[in-house]
Amino acid sequence: MKNGWLVWLALIWPFALAAQQNFGTVRGVAYNKKTGEPLIFLNVVLEGTRFGASTDINGFFSINRVPPGTYTLKASSLGFETYSETITVEPGKTLNKKIFLVPKAIEIDVFDVTAERENRKQEVNTGVTKITPEEIRRLPSVGGEADLAQYLQVLPGVVFTGDQGGQLYIRGGTPVQNKVILDGMIIYNPFHSIGLYSVFDTEIIRSADVYSGGYNAQYGSRISSVMDITTRDGNQKRHGGRFSMNSFTAKLQLEGPLRRMTESSKASASYLLSGRSCYLPYSSKLLYPYTENGRQGVPFGFNDLYGKISVNAGNGSRVGLFGFAFTDWASFEGVTDVRWNQYGGGSNFSLIPGSANVKVDGNFGYSYYKISMKEPLSKPRSSTVNGFNFGLHFSNYFSRDKLTYGLEAIGFATIFDFYNAAGRRIDQTENTTEMAVYVRYRMNRGIFVVDPGFRLHYYASLDEVSPEPRLAVKCNVSERFRLKASGGMYAQNLIAANSDRDVVNFFYGFLSGSDNLPSQFKGRPVHTRLQKAQHAIAGFEVDILDELTLNAEGYFKYFSALTNLNRDKLFEDNAANADKPDQIKKDFIREVGYSTGADLTIKYEKNRLYLWTVYSLLYTQRDDGLRQYVPVFDRRHNVNLVVSYRLGKKKEWEVNGRWNFGSGFPFTQTQGFYEKLPFQNNGLSLDYTSQNGELGILLGPINEGRLPTYHRLDLGVRWLKQVRENLRVEANFTVTNVYDRRNIFYVHRVTFQRVNQLPILPSLGLSVAF
Repeated sequence: MKNGWLVWLALIWPFALAAQQNFGTVRGVAYNKKTGEPLIFLNVVLEGTRFGASTDINGFFSINRVPPGTYTLKASSLGFETYSETITVEPGKTLNKKIFLVPKAIEIDVFDVTAERENRKQEVNTGVTKITPEEIRRLPSVGGEADLAQYLQVLPGVVFTGDQGGQLYIRGGTPVQNKVILDGMIIYNPFHSIGLYSVFDTEIIRSADVYSGGYNAQYGSRISSVMDITTRDGNQKRHGGRFSMNSFTAKLQLEGPLRRMTESSKASASYLLSGRSCYLPYSSKLLYPYTENGRQGVPFGFNDLYGKISVNAGNGSRVGLFGFAFTDWASFEGVTDVRWNQYGGGSNFSLIPGSANVKVDGNFGYSYYKISMKEPLSKPRSSTVNGFNFGLHFSNYFSRDKLTYGLEAIGFATIFDFYNAAGRRIDQTENTTEMAVYVRYRMNRGIFVVDPGFRLHYYASLDEVSPEPRLAVKCNVSERFRLKASGGMYAQNLIAANSDRDVVNFFYGFLSGSDNLPSQFKGRPVHTRLQKAQHAIAGFEVDILDELTLNAEGYFKYFSALTNLNRDKLFEDNAANADKPDQIKKDFIREVGYSTGADLTIKYEKNRLYLWTVYSLLYTQRDDGLRQYVPVFDRRHNVNLVVSYRLGKKKEWEVNGRWNFGSGFPFTQTQGFYEKLPFQNNGLSLDYTSQNGELGILLGPINEGRLPTYHRLDLGVRWLKQVRENLRVEANFTVTNVYDRRNIFYVHRVTFQRVNQLPILPSLGLSVAF
């Protein structure tokens, strides 16, 4: 029967509804009783039963389909006293609870793995690393300040191209293919030029989730990876802050309640302000005169400002308003001068209806980014991108399942001006709109977790629709061993505005997808102007001991459609050059490529000792139709070893270390020099016998050279003193590049001067929290 499924649904719906009314729901939000900050990934259970849940990024939990009766609600987390309360669940009703956990005065030497293990059993977590501020602080803090950018460098599959001017490449994806989100808002450049600092102050981060591939349908518009960062709220109990200074930077943070939170309050509000400034160009003259550029000042500087107001309702609903302004500059004499600024603001919210089994999350943001770059042997470049993004997300909770669906809208404008190696100008001014809907359903069935999703993304400026199926699966073979896999299809419009022939790449700009492309690629018609990729990941997790876990993953990313700036453009694309091949007159070219590799991670955490070991293997290749080449981030082997140990009765001392080894990056060699005459401006009428030309550089085949291997050892010690309840002093001393390894940064193409990465750098930091 054509409409038989409607009849079937009409028949079973009353019974399903009646069955649901025979059960109750327990939901709420867990808070730190001292600060009012939501507690994430907290284990909440009904003691003696199989009913339980973990809190999400906003501290929210929902335990569904609970039989009526009296239970003991328990919540536990490392570093907090266990919460316990007797509750009564009634049929067809929802019980809303605010849970407040008290921090332990002295943390005993016991490692609780229950919540973490339960999360690993219930979530597929393929290609995902979840980061907390405490984990970031376990690294030796270069410059005396722990930072997300430094921690990202030790993650599996992540390649960072340098201490100075480095960019982040994740499992073969370029920076423009990595989506960075701050409280739901898109951030276009998350890293400062010095490469040691992100734009995100560690002290304002609640959590950061890094998806290196195979991510599900709630994320789109990027084809390689996602970094989703959530900031915390200001203290909802008292006014306070933090002031810190170190060899590189100084910062001030202020926070406090606008309306104090209590256990019985129906609403609360708080503020959070953070400002940071880098004075390395001045401090380096005094502290590091032995470094290259030390006597003139290390040529990096930046300023970061961030502010947030949070309002919380008694039932867990919340809204946040935030704004930021980031600036950066770097100037290497005779090489490059680059400056960028970025600002924006937005709002996010969570709405928890009174009795409906649903949670609604939303976000809106606007951001602006502009970068300009000057070089002595090239014409200036500039790139601007500004726009908005909006999202609305719905989560339905069932007994052990979760249905998530929503919509997203993105609009941005790009302005771009660039000259390629042949001196031909490439420019663009474009307005772009994107819209998407998605659905995702995570099911727990016996030993299996199945997590299918589907995203439908419409790119208005290109008039293209991208259907993107996603799937993740986990098999809990035993209590300690789990198999997992994920994959999907991905697309994006945004294009990188940098040259892959730059020896030093500080220019980080953007373009919208263009129709100025060749009509064919390797003799086949080009059907899409989007960039597209397909991911496949498989691996396993094993809990060797309660404190020792091993995670191994292999992956393959096929980039079936890539867009790059045309390095071979010689002619303008006009009627006069209609007979010229597209490969030498179009602004952009088509490429294909792949990245494949494996990541092995070993983590040990017990009592005072923390160990983190990562090995990454990567093969990546590109094909532009004329040649095959390896991109600049093709680092074959990458090893990171991190160790941290806490000393003292109250763990007031911590010693830590990090060693990194990486095989050499590819680069394009210089073959020779010639006099470059401006024939493109004057044509054959140019009198070359009297005209003085510019210095031209003859480059060799793309990236056929290899730099030497990179390795570096950093050591640090941290001391923490709780002077009184609301006054804490922290000091740290770090030595970067302990054995002063001369890791190469670049060699100037004309003067052949070698410039190295960071030399041995001792640094001291001091902070006071009040």
